[in-house]
This record gives sequence, structure tokens and C-alpha cells, in this order.
Amino acid sequence: MRKTILMILLSALVGCNTASSVNHPAEVKKDAADPQIMAVTMDDYTLNKLQALLALRASLPQADKTQSIDRLSHAFLGTPYVANMLIGSATTPEELVIDFRGLDCFTYLDYVQALRTATTPEIFTKNVIQTRYVNGSLDFLHRKHFFTDWAKTKQVIADDITAQLSNNAVTVVKQLNRKADGGVYLPGLPSIERSLTYIPSEFIDQQVISQLQTGDYIGIYTKLPGLDVTHTGFFIMTPQGPVLRNASSRKENMKVVDSPWVNYIANTPGIIVLRPR
Repeated sequence: MRKTILMILLSALVGCNTASSVNHPAEVKKDAADPQIMAVTMDDYTLNKLQALLALRASLPQADKTQSIDRLSHAFLGTPYVANMLIGSATTPEELVIDFRGLDCFTYLDYVQALRTATTPEIFTKNVIQTRYVNGSLDFLHRKHFFTDWAKTKQVIADDITAQLSNNAVTVVKQLNRKADGGVYLPGLPSIERSLTYIPSEFIDQQVISQLQTGDYIGIYTKLPGLDVTHTGFFIMTPQGPVLRNASSRKENMKVVDSPWVNYIANTPGIIVLRPR
């Protein structure tokens, strides 16, 4: 498959540790002539879809975030679910992955968030980095591994409005990344103490639903120690009713789908709601 290389000026970003892989369809590497210029390689499918999405974004009212998230996320419906899309660990150099041929639930949110204010492929790429990494520092330790990082780290992307939606919201304190047996989910990443508020599924009634907005970022809360959520998606109000638009790993789906809200949420421990700024 032919690839297209974009020269991206990243001088405004800090701490960008990068590595390249000739076998991966999307990669980032420093240009030898200028350490502040980076070459981002995208496969043709991703670049062509990106151009179409940027044209769609340009056609939407700039101030209407609900419509833009709805339309941009809708454009990914049917995209195959592919797990572990990102490259990097405590022992493997981090790579900037931009690949629309497959999505997991987190990269799906990354791309739509980055598209909201993008007008060119270069701005989109910068937005992905700022969305995915704390302070735009492109390395594993600065990657936003947890859903609530979007509301709890510097340069807040979205506000956690969960507590405002229900008097039945529950707050717990967790050591993120720390398993019950003392091990960690992500080796090399320190554990983080964080207060989490979620609404148990039995209390997600019509009063709660009426306060949700199309485009809200939804995290499916988990009671497992060390994790905030196990899945993410968008709340979307459709003519047929509310749905969770998500990159689904369920065997009957394995793609981006609209899951009927009531049935889906009823079988979960609860939700955390972030509202994009």
C-alpha cells in the first residue's frame, strides 16, 4: 500500500520522544535536518478519509460541538474494531499511530476529539498528540492511559460532570494501575491515587438521560481495582432514541456501532460522564 508523508511542524510541543517503524502504517520520526520538524506517515486509506472528514468538519457550524461530534463520530460507523492500536511501553519506544483502518474504544475518542478543531492534516496531527499525551509529550509515561485523564490532567479536554447528574452518584478512591494483588496493569507506569465518581446503572433513569448531551464522552465504570473504566463511547441522541456510539469488541459486532443506550447501560456497573469543552 502506498504511503504519504506529511511534514509536521511540532515546535510548539515539548518532550517529544519518538521512534519509527517501517512496518507500521502510521509512524512519526524526526527529520535529520531539523529536530523540530517531524514526518508523519499515513497509509492512503487514512489520509483520504482524513481529507473527507476535514471537509465534513468545515461544513459544520464551528460553535456546535454536539453536531460536530455526532457527524464526525458517525463517519466511523462500521470501522473494524482492532485492539491495542497504540505502540509503546516502558521498554518499547512510543510511536505516534494514526490509522483509521481499525479503532479501539480509546483511539476512536482520540480521533473525533482531534478532528473537532482541525482544518488541515497538520493541525489534526498536532491535536492527536495534545489529546493523547499530557503536555503533548510523545512518550509512554505521558500517554493518557485512563479515561479520566482527560478531566484530571493538565490541559483539560473535558469536564467531569458525573456528580452533577444524579444525587445517587457514588465516589470512590482508587489507585489507578494497581491490581488487587499488588501488581500493575502497565509495567513502568506508577500508580495514581484518584477520586472517581460514577452513577450506578440502576440509577441511570430518564432524569439522568435528559441531562446528557449528544457528544458527551461516556466511560463504563468498573469495580475492578486499578481501573476507572473498561470501555468508552459517545452519548448520541438519535431519532430512534439514545445510543452509545462505540468501537465494540463484542463478538456480534467487532466494529463501530450504535448500541441502544438503555439495554447496554443496564448491564454495566455504571457510567462516568465527561463533557467536552
